[in-house]
Amino acid sequence: MKNKIAFYPVNDEVKSSQKLSDFKNPISPGITPEKNRQKASVDNTNELAEILFITSYPPRECGIATYSQDLIKALNNNFNKSLLVKVCALESGDESYPYPDEVKYTLKTSLAHEYEKLASTINNDNRIEIVLIQHEFGFFRLQEQAFMQFIYELSKPVIIVFHTVQPHPDEQLRLKIKSIGVACESIVVMTHTSSMILTDDYGLPQEKITVIPHGTHLVLHLSEKLLKEKYGLKNRKVLSTFGLLSSGKSIETTIEALPAIVKQCPEVVFLIIGKTHPEVKKAEGEKYRESLEQKVKDYALEDHVQFINSYLALPDLLEYLQLTDIYLFTSNDPNQAVSGTFAYAMSCACPIISTPIPHAREVLTEDTGIIFDFRNSQQLADSVIRLLNDDPLRMHISLNALQKIVSTAWENSAIAHAMLFEQTGGGKITIQYNFPSIKLDHLKQMTTKTGIIQFSKINQPDISSGYTLDDNARALVAMCMYFELTGDNEAMYSIQKYFNFIKYCQQPDGDFLNYVDKDLKFTDQNKTTNLDDSNGRAVWALGYLTSTGKLPREITSEAEIILQKALLQMDAVYSTRAMAFAIKGLYYYHRTTKSHQNNVLLKTFANRLVAMYQHESTENWEWFESYLTYANSVLPEAMLYAWQLTGAPIYRDIALISFDFLLSQIFNENGIEVISNKNWQQKGVKAGHFGEQPIDVAYTILALSKFYEVFRHEDYRKKMETAFNWFLGNNRLHQIVYNPCTGGCYDGLEEMHVNLNQGAESTISYLMARLTMERYKNE
Repeated sequence: MKNKIAFYPVNDEVKSSQKLSDFKNPISPGITPEKNRQKASVDNTNELAEILFITSYPPRECGIATYSQDLIKALNNNFNKSLLVKVCALESGDESYPYPDEVKYTLKTSLAHEYEKLASTINNDNRIEIVLIQHEFGFFRLQEQAFMQFIYELSKPVIIVFHTVQPHPDEQLRLKIKSIGVACESIVVMTHTSSMILTDDYGLPQEKITVIPHGTHLVLHLSEKLLKEKYGLKNRKVLSTFGLLSSGKSIETTIEALPAIVKQCPEVVFLIIGKTHPEVKKAEGEKYRESLEQKVKDYALEDHVQFINSYLALPDLLEYLQLTDIYLFTSNDPNQAVSGTFAYAMSCACPIISTPIPHAREVLTEDTGIIFDFRNSQQLADSVIRLLNDDPLRMHISLNALQKIVSTAWENSAIAHAMLFEQTGGGKITIQYNFPSIKLDHLKQMTTKTGIIQFSKINQPDISSGYTLDDNARALVAMCMYFELTGDNEAMYSIQKYFNFIKYCQQPDGDFLNYVDKDLKFTDQNKTTNLDDSNGRAVWALGYLTSTGKLPREITSEAEIILQKALLQMDAVYSTRAMAFAIKGLYYYHRTTKSHQNNVLLKTFANRLVAMYQHESTENWEWFESYLTYANSVLPEAMLYAWQLTGAPIYRDIALISFDFLLSQIFNENGIEVISNKNWQQKGVKAGHFGEQPIDVAYTILALSKFYEVFRHEDYRKKMETAFNWFLGNNRLHQIVYNPCTGGCYDGLEEMHVNLNQGAESTISYLMARLTMERYKNE
């Protein structure tokens, strides 16, 4: 058996009179925890690395249990080809639960010998590479010494997640936390405030600490009006709070504020959502809830307060939050570092009024919420009345709160954790992003009987933005790709719809207008905007349609007629990208209809691109223009198509040289960073950052696919996957750009956030990229 010696915190002075017997270090003298863990290196290359979460876990009703389950679900959805997550469920007292399959072990936290037994089991489990502990003081309060010994017994790297970080600790608490920190490879906290407390008050090294905010759910943002009708709250102004009830929630603060609120806003109802905390119920029964019910009676508020005494299923909870006009967070604990209920409310775009816990102080500003003093019912009442009487302010706060919190989606939390696991795993974990299933929900929601609407507000179609030929042409290509892949006959309806819109935009002379309002009238913007690119995209879409097999002959025949009419005008086009799109369309059209005249037109466009390339290219700038702007990859891709159709070597050479040059400008150690739409890259000037658009990533993937198809260079395939992973979070911000909840795609990657709107261009671009990647998923 190993010698047990007293453990003294590293780089910390300890007086001889201090007692540290509570902090034993069950390892050999002179061996640090890190060195001890090196002994556990096991060859596990034939199996996925296993991460063991030590945490409370459902069906136990506990905030951290729900947190862990949500995080594990996100990790499995995104990275189950990279790692395997298992659980050691924490149990208190005599409780036991029917756990799901991921629960591998359990730990009775009140029994000291169970800790030593578990440490031995984990050390001998060759599958486990990393142990992650969800730490809350209440979990281990009965066996603190056993818990400390347990951490030092483990021979696997340990990551600890502190859910509570108390500022201004006494010496005993400071030494305790510092000892835990020294024993662990990494420390995770959920706010920057907590990180500063650990470094400033506890002396823990900053390099060990990672801030990963509490995760939140992506939601569909359903109609508030319809949800209120569903839950019998029509014409009511809804205030709500939720969570397992205990006196620390200080719900009475709101009840005491309600008389003043109701006087000003008699339609108000306050929803208290959640059952009593199981540990509280064990200790005192329903004493706290009953006191709240009595206070409601005392104030005669029975018509304005509803108790929902249930641990709601997640979909129901999110619906209640989405119908909420104002969310109230009234905790009376100034040291509560973070609140899951608070975060969930923000993710549902609830305007929030909160007490000044660290989490609130960090994320709520005058643009994202209101903070009031602990237990100050008058301040709370004034704040609620102010928001209820100012609809524009409430909406402003709602949208800003959603923008502030979207980066904390569980998908992003999973990315941050996976990156930490890869860093901690000593080369045994390599992150591989899972491809989401192909989902058309948002595309369908954005599409009316006319076509696809141009813009959205968040994920709600904005019909006032009207329609464009650009979007409907891209949508036609995407749905033809989908039909080719799946053979789903329902796609015919969408194909016909988008094709009809293109037909509607064609003018008597054969060219196309681009902008159509919600009343199907062509707007004045058609007179002030160069429409060459739009016409080129229409040719691409029509050509692609004619080449799509198994479509009804009626639609392909009509497409040929419209295309031939359009081509009569195209030789007057000199716009670089318009010519490139037209080349793609002519190539696809040629697959079914051979035409000397069309070949001549394709060569005309290709030769113009050759002339542009020869005029602008230099040794260090192998490009067609003196700048890189949007849809750049379409140009070398078009040259490749031209070579395939004509066999002219110069087209092939320029395609390869220019494409390799472009790839050198947009791929780097971070993955792909396409040219910013805020600052085009000029010859001889470094590219700007921020403003990365999904359409440019998607076009790059389409081009990479074509080059890989022709030349079979593995580097093209790898870059294709790298580029697609940009949508899944492998980007500069490490945030998802594709929204798996809606099936939509955010409109761009800005300096510090994603653009939350999920318009037609972005959503179609993602879909084209995803359909392209489906061809290579087994390679």
